[in-house]
Amino acid sequence: MNAHDYASQANGSFALPDACFKVKELMADESSEISDFAGVIGIDPSMTSRLLQIANSAIYSFPGEISTISRAITIIGTQAIYNMMLVDVAASAFKHFENQAIDLKRFWRMSVYCGLASKNLAISAGIRDIERLFVAGLLQNFGELLVAKISPDVAQHCEKYDKSQLPWQLQENTLGFTYTDISADLLKIWQIPEKIILPIRHFNAASSIEINKDVKILNLASRLALIDSHSAEFTYDDVIDESLCRPLGLSVDDLTQAAEFAGKEATSILSIMNPTLFSK
Repeated sequence: MNAHDYASQANGSFALPDACFKVKELMADESSEISDFAGVIGIDPSMTSRLLQIANSAIYSFPGEISTISRAITIIGTQAIYNMMLVDVAASAFKHFENQAIDLKRFWRMSVYCGLASKNLAISAGIRDIERLFVAGLLQNFGELLVAKISPDVAQHCEKYDKSQLPWQLQENTLGFTYTDISADLLKIWQIPEKIILPIRHFNAASSIEINKDVKILNLASRLALIDSHSAEFTYDDVIDESLCRPLGLSVDDLTQAAEFAGKEATSILSIMNPTLFSK
């Protein structure tokens, strides 16, 4: 199987809700009004509740409470609402995914941490539209869930990474591609905006001089997430590629700040996405 084969088998809990496609259609229609968006989202009380929790969380850090979807749209715009719906897709996967092939707590912790670190690094690097990088960070490793579901033995083997073979290297050696390659193909099937897919698609080319800055941000954030989840096994010197920092104008202090921010906020975000799993 190749990366696209895995992505093509995504269904059930991995399918993008109809509401996401409807919101995307409304975004393309210049005559759409706020009430149209609120009407699509408001049909699902559970989605509405989680979106409001996310809107009021550290991901967006807006002053004052956002109490309705209409207000959220007015304040932060339709693109941000769409991005939050993608976050909700990840949250929904918690409920349906049952598999012992991988450590789910580790998977989700690394995913959310990567999203938060990506956002913080983007701020330090002076990159605009930082919320897209949170979504890219959150979804960049979604391919791991697909491999765990379809080929659990392979997923278990790919969990055995260490200093000699970082996760991405072990995935490449085992599958011939990485989880990010699967994620990019899945998001393409979902018709996710290309600016979110791009850093995931080119994740493994981050060291290229010509590569997009978003790619370098995502790669660095993933490495910080690896250290966070395996602090006894990996250190900064083992994992961080400082050649990625220079084109971004990032210092060690910037990386430390991003790591501290992500570490602090990941727990609260995870409790929103799945209070049952992360209240233990």
